[in-house]
Amino acid sequence: MKVAVVAGAAVGVRMSSGGIRATEIARQLDRDHDVTLVGPDDLARVRLADFDTVIAQMLPPAELARLARSRTRVVFDLYVPALTEALATRSLGNGLRRAGVLAQELALATGDAFVCASERQRDLWIGMLVELGRVDPGVYARDPTLRDVIDVVPFGLPEAEPQGEPVGLKREGERLLLWTGGIVDWLDPLTPIRAVQQLGRDDVRLVFMGRGPDTHAARLAAAHAGERVALLDGWVPYEERASYLLEADIGVSAHHDTVESRFAFRTRLLDHFWARLPTVTTEGDVLGELVEERGLGRAVRAGDVDAYAEAIEALLAEPPLPSRFEQLRKELAWPRVVAPLRRLIALESSPPKRRAPVVRARLFGARATLTATARVRRALS
Repeated sequence: MKVAVVAGAAVGVRMSSGGIRATEIARQLDRDHDVTLVGPDDLARVRLADFDTVIAQMLPPAELARLARSRTRVVFDLYVPALTEALATRSLGNGLRRAGVLAQELALATGDAFVCASERQRDLWIGMLVELGRVDPGVYARDPTLRDVIDVVPFGLPEAEPQGEPVGLKREGERLLLWTGGIVDWLDPLTPIRAVQQLGRDDVRLVFMGRGPDTHAARLAAAHAGERVALLDGWVPYEERASYLLEADIGVSAHHDTVESRFAFRTRLLDHFWARLPTVTTEGDVLGELVEERGLGRAVRAGDVDAYAEAIEALLAEPPLPSRFEQLRKELAWPRVVAPLRRLIALESSPPKRRAPVVRARLFGARATLTATARVRRALS
């Protein structure tokens, strides 16, 4: 089968989660199919209707309209709820938010099947699919679980052990805290920075491994923290991230208490589990709950600097045993998590498509709207 995997963000040496997920899914499916990985910049040069199956995170309205008229089976990867991220992104105007919402609505209206990252996300998408008329008595009769319509494909982990050469990130006698993702509007870099300041330990340092558009406040706070906080410039190359993870003592993350957080899947926390890093994070999302349930670290209330500092201190003194990570590393290995997607692309039946949104897509496919949708995709990558 000819399969195109369309990434929602750039693919290459330095990648955010959209590029990483598409790259890893393409690697797994390439074992059984003829797979082409398509980055956002390559989309205009590739004719998606020539493929048997297209797996995409988001597509321009004009492309959705072409695929809706073709025989190509389209599976949308909804691991990022762009609807809630758009609400949480302060830099987006109403026009860009509408373009993002419309693009995701059109995906739900025209896709043949869907995957997402968690059961909580699946509940959200089932509600929207019902609202859009994609779930009718015939669909229910064929599959009351609706797993043939939408199933769960979490972000995965490499099967191989993390390996890498020291990069000199950690100084002699130092305890290193590592923020493994970027800094965006819905995350809260200030709480761990303030927690490190509150600890007042000269041997504890916090390093931010990635960046994003919302770094101004974090840089100000880091400046006041002196040498205890550092922000690396740009993304660490994906294949080199293990070198940084292996030098760390604790992986940290934090987010605000919002609806975005409830449905989020903090993908860079998966690197913590891969490297067996004790984790301090914020409660309220599925991975925060997982950290607590499996005894992999601590999940504290949003914005609670005292609790965050206490969690860091406790994990530095008594980290969880590395063996606690083993079962989860097996459960989230990429070959295992991609299995539901393999099944979905092999199915022939699909829920009935609504043709009205396809017409809307064609009418709304003017250059300005296509440009706005592309800007949303870049802003959310």
